[in-house]
Amino acid sequence: MGLNNLTIIIADDDDDDKALMLEALRENGIEKHSIVLASDGEELLTVLPEYARKPCIVFLDLNMPRKDGRKALMEIRSSELLKHIPVIIFTTSNSAEDVLTSYKLGSNTYFSKPFQYKELVHLMQVIKGYWFENATVALS
Repeated sequence: MGLNNLTIIIADDDDDDKALMLEALRENGIEKHSIVLASDGEELLTVLPEYARKPCIVFLDLNMPRKDGRKALMEIRSSELLKHIPVIIFTTSNSAEDVLTSYKLGSNTYFSKPFQYKELVHLMQVIKGYWFENATVALS
């Protein structure tokens, strides 16, 4: 698949978390120009159709205003246009109920946000190795 062809969409209402993710991705060789930011599920569902026919992947926070990640994920998975897009839940919650619900709703994987920046950089390296270099992202 390769990094040059993949758009990363980060849906998170916390500006500090988004900035840390951007920096951790940059440290892993992922340039800012291939990243799209959304502040909540409403904004995500507004921008996502533009990327539906291109290789993309979504980092989705669960707890956001207007439309939370659970509702956004339900809409993504119920849309013929969007349902093929990989969704990584990336949230502060590590509750078993949130993990189970996210998988039942169709998330591809679930990560709790690490507390240390060094751990975030390492986690982005692991995600990059799997999702961006080894997994095949489907196109509609």
